[in-house]
Amino acid sequence: MSTTSNKRINIYFITIVITLGGLLFGYDTGVINGTQFYFSKYFELTGALKGFIVSSALLGALVGAAGAGILSKKIGRKKSLIISAVFFMISAWGSGLPSMLPQSITLLVIFRIIGGVAIGIASMNAPMYIAEIAPAEKRGNLVTFYQLAIVIGFFVVFLATYFIGSELTDSENISYGWRQMFWSEMIPAFLFLGLLFFVPKSPRWLMINNKDEEAKGILKRIHGDAIAEKEYSDIKIAIENDIKSAKVSVFTKSLLPIVIIGTVLSVLQQFTGINAVLYYGADIFEQALGFGQDDVLKQQILLATVNLLFTFVAMFTVDKLGRKPLLMIGGFGMLIGFLMMGFTLYFSSYSNINSAGLPTISSTEGIISLVGILIFIGSFAMSMGPVVWVILSEIFPNKIRSAAMSIAVAGQWLANYFVSQTFPIMVDSDANKLQMNGGIWNNSLPYFVFSFFIIIIILFVWKFIPETKGKTLEEMEKVFQK
Repeated sequence: MSTTSNKRINIYFITIVITLGGLLFGYDTGVINGTQFYFSKYFELTGALKGFIVSSALLGALVGAAGAGILSKKIGRKKSLIISAVFFMISAWGSGLPSMLPQSITLLVIFRIIGGVAIGIASMNAPMYIAEIAPAEKRGNLVTFYQLAIVIGFFVVFLATYFIGSELTDSENISYGWRQMFWSEMIPAFLFLGLLFFVPKSPRWLMINNKDEEAKGILKRIHGDAIAEKEYSDIKIAIENDIKSAKVSVFTKSLLPIVIIGTVLSVLQQFTGINAVLYYGADIFEQALGFGQDDVLKQQILLATVNLLFTFVAMFTVDKLGRKPLLMIGGFGMLIGFLMMGFTLYFSSYSNINSAGLPTISSTEGIISLVGILIFIGSFAMSMGPVVWVILSEIFPNKIRSAAMSIAVAGQWLANYFVSQTFPIMVDSDANKLQMNGGIWNNSLPYFVFSFFIIIIILFVWKFIPETKGKTLEEMEKVFQK
């Protein structure tokens, strides 16, 4: 086997292992969709309380992301990911509220928060680790593996919840089916934990901590001797420059604009409304689009399939077409999808009654709205989903990378919490609520709000986001210094 072949296998093996953190990210956030459809009935939850339980994991993710920078700097990327894997396992077991535990909403929230902490730690450390081991010409492609793993996590969990739910009656799902859905996450969490012991530490982190020989050995195993020497030299020069310069803060005048740009982009990713669809898709399909309960989980699989397929589009084009063009194309696609859904709902009469006794739109209007959601999902999956993670892993200088990533990811989780908490409240508002004679907004309000933010995203990307493809992390510092 050639040196090139060995190198390629090594890079992709490491990447796949690390991106299992992304798969668990998707699995843990996706499992709430199927489970909340049933545990909401088990606990007889109001819309506001359901929103709090669903978004409670995001509070944990905010805490995890905020502390991930310090943790990553202190013990390294690899050990931070090991901690997140342990938290994923604890959360998956406890969220199902086994019989030995009190059947308490409070306890459910606590275990969801623990899972959120795991997501927050993994969401910062995994893409940063991949960016630090990848050569410049492949970095965009390899970092998009992380987003691919997230959508695979969504796809797998939707399959799992479908097969678990379809084998049980509605009353059985309400009683214990949702518990089995939570427990299914323990399988990928255990796999992630075990495989992490077979990947090396980040060479950049090792060199920052004066372990140059160990770092050089890892670089040679990943890239081969020739590329390893160049990578080692580039990292060494960058670290020495950081040491020579005065101690800097993310609030330094020359660096603050970079941090703001990254954080705003990260926050705007959530204001597309992506997680409102992924968390509450079951409710949207049943209440807004008129699908029966038997079809709800099937529609989720369709949604996850589109999400997965269009993530591959991003993977194959991000290093060819570039980051900025993908963001712009995806932005217009998301806007078209949500406006299609919003206007269809707004002008619908809601003259039909579904099996649950709720007023619904006609089957034709339901299909048009479903197509709008799928256009939105596909456009997000090829743009804001993976490309934001690529840009965040690239734009921050070495000397502030951990702290800046922590701020940007924490901001993203705070925005995610806000959207997830307010979406069910918006849906249940009197102005938006479904009525036989139509509410003021006919359940279209959330999608017009999200469309407004997508317009902001298009303008922000056009004005402030530079093209970063093909540049080393060290070269990126010079781009933003200009």
